[in-house]
Amino acid sequence: MLNQKSKYQLLKSLEQDSNLTQRELSKELGISLGKVNYCLKSLIQKGFIKINNFKNNSNKIHYSYLLTPKGIEEKTKLTIEFLRIKSKEHAMLKKEVEKILNSKKKNNN
Repeated sequence: MLNQKSKYQLLKSLEQDSNLTQRELSKELGISLGKVNYCLKSLIQKGFIKINNFKNNSNKIHYSYLLTPKGIEEKTKLTIEFLRIKSKEHAMLKKEVEKILNSKKKNNN
């Protein structure tokens, strides 16, 4: 199953460079080549990306993965969710740091 993080990472990477190979995506994202292939197929099936083959390229297996309007909308939703989660994590960490600092202050008095 394609998780939100993998979907977000792939859409973000492909938006920045639609000519990345599956091997390059695998290396960049730190996930297996098989998972990249599976995720790309899922994103294509859902209509989030479309695939173009460079017909005039001597390397006939080189593809370009382009985000569709639906893919851009999905990436925007995922970005908002990602930022919401990170903001929540930041607030929790800030409280934890304040708690530790307050505890140290009390112990030093």
